[in-house]
Amino acid sequence: MASRFKLVFAVSLLFLLLDFCRGSIVGVCYGRNADDLPTPDKVAQLVQLHNIKYLRIYDSNIQVLKAFANTGVELMVGVPNSDLLAFSQFQSNADSWLKNSILPYYPATKITYITVGLEATESPDNASALVVPAMRNVLTALKKVGLHKRIKVSSTHSLGVLSRSFPPSAGAFNSSHAFFLKPLLEFLAENQSPFMIDLYPYYAYRDSPNKVSLDYALFESSSEVIDPNTGLLYTNMFDAQIDALYFALMALNFRTIRIMVTETGWPSKGSPKEKAATPDNAQTYNTNLIRHVINDSGTPSKPGKELDVYIFSLFNENRKPGLESERNWGLFYPDQTSVYNLDFTGKGAVDITSGANGTNSNGTTWCIASSKASESDLQNALDWACGPGNVDCSAVQPSQSCFEPDNLVSHASFAFNSYYQQNGASDVACSFGGNGIKVDKDPSKSIVLCRT
Repeated sequence: MASRFKLVFAVSLLFLLLDFCRGSIVGVCYGRNADDLPTPDKVAQLVQLHNIKYLRIYDSNIQVLKAFANTGVELMVGVPNSDLLAFSQFQSNADSWLKNSILPYYPATKITYITVGLEATESPDNASALVVPAMRNVLTALKKVGLHKRIKVSSTHSLGVLSRSFPPSAGAFNSSHAFFLKPLLEFLAENQSPFMIDLYPYYAYRDSPNKVSLDYALFESSSEVIDPNTGLLYTNMFDAQIDALYFALMALNFRTIRIMVTETGWPSKGSPKEKAATPDNAQTYNTNLIRHVINDSGTPSKPGKELDVYIFSLFNENRKPGLESERNWGLFYPDQTSVYNLDFTGKGAVDITSGANGTNSNGTTWCIASSKASESDLQNALDWACGPGNVDCSAVQPSQSCFEPDNLVSHASFAFNSYYQQNGASDVACSFGGNGIKVDKDPSKSIVLCRT
């Protein structure tokens, strides 16, 4: 038992030190309110293939925790609202949950956050009064095993906690939530935990299209909105909403609490009245969001400040109630094919445009495997392309026309290029988690890229 504790402590200390070197991160929410979703093991492969390193789940499902062991993917796990009463009433309930649902899988599964409650102020029974007592009990349980500095405890909220968000400098919390927010903010400040918020510029545009421009919501605006109180200039709604929260926190003298966006995104399909819910707009919003975050752009009031963001959601979830858009926030269909292409690195594929002999002049490009990629990364990418990616890889099987040369780079290049050409030859179709390279020089002259 003592040796296990030392191992957990050593790994926790290493993770803590690594945090100081980390910039802003982009994660994805893994909801499971859908039929025919792939097994957690297959989801783990999909996540790694697309270079997704941070994932939020809404419970502590054992199969999911097992699937992500030794993947390096960091998980945010959740205590659902239905458990708040039990967790708030008795410390033993939080202790048992941690012992049975978290500790058996940690640290092989990297769990970094526990969210206690989901937008509790929006729940029909308004369970917000139970959140902070439950958070305290979860924190106490973590302290007993020495993990309270490694695993942070917080709770997620909707933008409805604000009574005013424009102009950003006038941001203020809803006074009806004061009884809940004061002890919550004190808890977060004392334990250096983030204020977690779910932000959706899509809804602001959908509900007020005459007041909010689509370009402003999509990070595409060429004009600026000026905060009359501060003179700060805003080119997108996301930053404006984040700054409204910062100003609301400062108004209550909570200046050290950082903000984390635990949900944001854009639907790819909607009802006839939801005309902005399209794949193009979803791709535009999430692509611009990723670049904005990865570049550590910060916001007008907090330039350069790190901001962690989680995109909602990994899959379309067909069992969700409400308008058509509610079931179409996913980046992937349940069969693991992409709803639209998205590069999670924020950098796009490498484009080699050498002027050496052999380059084409008709705009043709190819996608090949990077020689710098590890064998395991290439194998995972190859398996995905030949499986969920729907590439016909029969030609690279033994005794078939493209089996030779028999090496991983050639076989992966065959699969990468097939997927790339089948999906419009776009940059993101050659990403493969950073393991694909787009070239405009005929690769058959250098890697003997087989053609069927």
